[in-house]
Amino acid sequence: MDLAAHAVEGQFDIGQILLLLFVVVLFARALAIVFDRIKLPTVVGEIIAGVIIGNTLLYEVLHVEANFLFLELLAELGVIFLLFAVGLETRFSDLSRVGRTAIYVAVLGVIIPFASGYLIMVSLDNPPAEAMFIGAALVATSVGITARVIRDLRLTDTTEAKVIIGAAVIDDILGLIVLAIVSGVAEGGGLNILDIIIVAGMALSFVLAIILISTKVLPLTIKPQPADAAVCSTEHRRRGVSPLALAIIVCFGLSAMASVFGLAAIIGAFLAGMVFAEYKERWPCEESFESINELMTPFFFVFVGIQVSLAAFTDLWLLAFALGITAVAILTKYVGCGLGARSLGRRSASIIGIGMSPRGEVGIIVASIGLNVGVLTESLYAVVVFMSIATTLIAPPLLVRAFRRPASEGEGTS
Repeated sequence: MDLAAHAVEGQFDIGQILLLLFVVVLFARALAIVFDRIKLPTVVGEIIAGVIIGNTLLYEVLHVEANFLFLELLAELGVIFLLFAVGLETRFSDLSRVGRTAIYVAVLGVIIPFASGYLIMVSLDNPPAEAMFIGAALVATSVGITARVIRDLRLTDTTEAKVIIGAAVIDDILGLIVLAIVSGVAEGGGLNILDIIIVAGMALSFVLAIILISTKVLPLTIKPQPADAAVCSTEHRRRGVSPLALAIIVCFGLSAMASVFGLAAIIGAFLAGMVFAEYKERWPCEESFESINELMTPFFFVFVGIQVSLAAFTDLWLLAFALGITAVAILTKYVGCGLGARSLGRRSASIIGIGMSPRGEVGIIVASIGLNVGVLTESLYAVVVFMSIATTLIAPPLLVRAFRRPASEGEGTS
């Protein structure tokens, strides 16, 4: 690719990109500080920074449309690094302790939203294929939003956090199956059971293989370190790859593999983080990685906000319908996931139900597929985008409040 030629044609302008980066980072940081001062989640401030950029003259001044793919790339890297950082604080052994609860949370958190969305749309005389896509959009969970709030509150070690993260991995596999079914029906292919089994098998095999290699194979290949070994010394880094470089290599590698297996790249990043969590004493990289994470993660949330078009909701009926779908989205995840976690107590079930409710970019992706295959109208697409953004904005404050609510007797967060 001839970058000089692109610059001449106006397709690549380093000046525009640097100005865009400056404003995005400045706005994200400024609003994050403001929201932190008023005791609200900083992630909401970063999303609102994106809403401001996307719905004012800044959109034109910063040439956001011309550099949209560049911003999208930064956003993807941001959420990948975020989930890797969450994985760094989670061991496979921690998830195994809450595995059964996470399965219940994920399964009920898929069935109840999908069934509710489908039945509501059918009752309003919408075609079945359209109703199925709305149901599929309600199934989606954007764990990146919840993960950021949990990290900001320093509650990654709680039982509720582990259940949410574990359920999100399972939810991604189940959501993939639902989307495969819905897409097949929408495109006139019917219900191909064999294709669904293959998709589910590949996704599950990838996750299980990473867990097996990390917990069973790697320990056999890694020599024990002497107790007084200086793993982070300059001499150690000179002789080989530094822990930070190795972490980024593994993060990108497993993220790419997850995409190949049909899973979200963030699932691969999360599993990569968990690999390093198992061996953090030998490969310490958390402290070095934190600065990268702090720089990159806000791009994801700003990008989510930029995609919010306030002009799409000048139609009051459409706005009312979008608000109704948003209420259904929150309620069905709260009830479904809360029921799955009821064995942990009412407070924990409430936290998990709220934590699984943000749809974020995952809901938007489902809506985009529905729009591309000609099933969803532009109005319904706008409704799903509204729901995805609204749940992303509403969930963090509710989650903070739920975590800070005093635990009833016998309902600790462990």
